[in-house]
Amino acid sequence: MNKTVLVIGARSDIGIAVARAYAAKGYDVQLAARNAASLSADRQDLVTRHHVGVTLHEVDALDLASHKAFVDDLPVLPDVAVCAVGYMGEQARNETSLEEMSRVMRSNFEGPASLFSVLANRMVARRSGTLVGISSVAGERGRAANYVYGSAKAGFTAFLSGLRNRLAKDKTGVHVVTVLPGFVYTQMTQGMDLPAKLTAQPAELGTAIVKAVEKGKDVIYVRPVWQGIMLAIRNIPEFQFKKMSI
Repeated sequence: MNKTVLVIGARSDIGIAVARAYAAKGYDVQLAARNAASLSADRQDLVTRHHVGVTLHEVDALDLASHKAFVDDLPVLPDVAVCAVGYMGEQARNETSLEEMSRVMRSNFEGPASLFSVLANRMVARRSGTLVGISSVAGERGRAANYVYGSAKAGFTAFLSGLRNRLAKDKTGVHVVTVLPGFVYTQMTQGMDLPAKLTAQPAELGTAIVKAVEKGKDVIYVRPVWQGIMLAIRNIPEFQFKKMSI
């Protein structure tokens, strides 16, 4: 019997790349997203290429009340669950629209944290499983250019760290991986002038996640260069940092 991966946010470029990486490893795949029926072509492609089972599941990360039923209705509790849900918005609009700011914060923190809370408790009852949260280096220090998005990712990063600590301390058999991708070429970053050496392709991210889970990693930067960059940024004194434009 194949192992199973659940990909939440499977309509995203990163989400479908993760699904492809796991299908190539022989995992059955559960693709979960809003308007999940739109993933029918992706489902058929995964089945044809990799001869694995693929199912589609409707989920709205912002509808917290639906999350328990969503997990209960899965045909099987997955061995690995990856959350690729996210929404950046535009900083200028995030600053002036409370509705937009709320959408960014809920999409990147509240919704994913709620889904992982339900999944974690189910996996604890089974005594096995891995949760993979895709956060962002933007959450490591607030910057004028994207502090609404960054603050939401900071919350999710802290949530994943605390959940990992809880599950390890209690020896539950459930592990949590935090993924900090840096720049990635996706629809969300389309139009941005991104430095090629610092920017990953979605497929690169999918491969990195599979390897991180296999090796039992806690936190990964998809491109190692980001670890050094963020170490330097975190250690800039605040009096100096607030004068900078980075």
